[in-house]
Amino acid sequence: YEREQYKIVKKFYNRGNYAEAVKWYRKAANKGDNKARNDLGNCYYGEKGVEKDELEAVRWFWDAAVQGDAEAQNSLGDCYYYGKGVEVNETEAAEWYQKAAIQGNIKAQKKLGDCYYSGRGIVQNYEKAAKWYQKVAEQGYADAQTKIGNCYYSGKGVKQDYEKAAKWYQKAGIQGSIKAQDRLGDCYYWGRGVKQDYEEAVKWYQKAGAYNKLGKCCYKLGDCY
Repeated sequence: YEREQYKIVKKFYNRGNYAEAVKWYRKAANKGDNKARNDLGNCYYGEKGVEKDELEAVRWFWDAAVQGDAEAQNSLGDCYYYGKGVEVNETEAAEWYQKAAIQGNIKAQKKLGDCYYSGRGIVQNYEKAAKWYQKVAEQGYADAQTKIGNCYYSGKGVKQDYEKAAKWYQKAGIQGSIKAQDRLGDCYYWGRGVKQDYEEAVKWYQKAGAYNKLGKCCYKLGDCY
């Protein structure tokens, strides 16, 4: 859209006037605006201003995706991955994630990493999974930071490095990732990548709510005093 028109539409959307936003999205979409097509698809997908219609959402995502819109490519990948408006097709999903990821779409980059890691829709490749996780992690996303931490911890796709694993767990843990907090607690408990420190392990286990692991820490602390 033109910048001013887009601001007006977003005001309608952000104020909850979805029906009015849909009217403007549809005008722009029918004129070939790919961003509007993707936004309209999201409205149908999320039941915002229109009745929920996943098939119609796919139609608009597809129109924008084939024109190269990365957000729509990611959304279309989700539709194929989860079977929303189309039959589940993980291969098709991975292809759309890849198209979006190459264009720099962070959500698609992380999902493509997941596909490579699990081998869903694509040939399993831990090295490629780690590459995509690293790219997203460096942009500050906690889930990817946790997953690249897992790669370094287990040595999948990268050379095993507990110190790097602990570093990534800490970055994600500070952002509130429960999985990372739990794994960082493990690092401190076993002294992997960090100096062994039961008190620090307790701190991170408490943050993660990993109460099943607190008992053994308290027992160890008792041995120390």
